[in-house]
Amino acid sequence: MGILAFLLLGLIAGAIAKAILPGRQGGGWIGALICGVIGAILGGWIGGALFGEGVDAFFSLSSWLLAILGSLIVLVVWGFISRAMARD
Repeated sequence: MGILAFLLLGLIAGAIAKAILPGRQGGGWIGALICGVIGAILGGWIGGALFGEGVDAFFSLSSWLLAILGSLIVLVVWGFISRAMARD
């Protein structure tokens, strides 16, 4: 998968993750989309380490599920970080 397809996958996965997990993560939709790209990288790494499956094909269901899962993880972590920074 090319870099543009990977970025598009991450951006869409971030939007889906933000729709699944609405809240006060900070950063708005732009932050969620950036977290989506980072989440796609994380999801590909987790998928490769645990299942031998990575984010390698744009139209593959496993690629989408891993990218969305990674995006959800990144959004949760970002929510914890932004809440901790707001308290200080």
